[in-house]
Amino acid sequence: MVNDMKTSGGDQEQPKDDKQTPLMEKIQQLGQTNVPQLSQDSKIHCLTIVGQVEGHLQLPPQNKTTKYEHLIPQIVAIEQNPKIEGLLVILNTVGGDVEAGLAISEMLASLSKPTVSIVLGGGHSIGVPIAVSCNYSFIAETATMTIHPIRLTGLVIGVPQTFEYLDKMQERVINFVTKHSNIAEEQFKELMFAKGNLTRDIGTNVIGTDAVTYGLIDGVGGIGPAMKKLMELIEVNKNENEGIVQ
Repeated sequence: MVNDMKTSGGDQEQPKDDKQTPLMEKIQQLGQTNVPQLSQDSKIHCLTIVGQVEGHLQLPPQNKTTKYEHLIPQIVAIEQNPKIEGLLVILNTVGGDVEAGLAISEMLASLSKPTVSIVLGGGHSIGVPIAVSCNYSFIAETATMTIHPIRLTGLVIGVPQTFEYLDKMQERVINFVTKHSNIAEEQFKELMFAKGNLTRDIGTNVIGTDAVTYGLIDGVGGIGPAMKKLMELIEVNKNENEGIVQ
């Protein structure tokens, strides 16, 4: 009788092991251990943008992607959650969809809460405006950022019209980057259209300290300096809000 009861109890507990925990679901869906509405342990939320920024078209399953339909709701939740006082954006991306990248950049730039970004490994192509969209930006000493003109793949119908569309989109990127960083428009365009720096391509690969020298990124550093700067910005923002209330 005792053995039967133990066996029965074991059968009842077995499904609990097979059931996926909410933590595992979040890791699989978003690649993160916490999401904005559930962040209770820290007043800082970490947002990671890795691989290729996926926009309106779904990329092949073997590609490492960051989906903008995942990021946008998270940014909205960060803005709404009073427990989150600051946002740390970690970038290691090859770029991706231009409009999706600009949408993410505009949302980060319009947040009322302090934001700091770190470029680790690479922040290429449309990763450049995402990196500069934050209040303060860092780049690792060995990290790189590729600045190049906007490209289009696939069949092109109506070359003059397509060129005009791409040119206007490129101006949107240039205007955003120059507005949210200390680099001059002429300097940024010079880097974008430089010849000979990239093999069989146009553009410039900017490394660590060079990005700071050009005024594209605010400082060289990693997670420690970024967290310290974010805490400083949070204190400044808190003092300003208290002054407004008073």
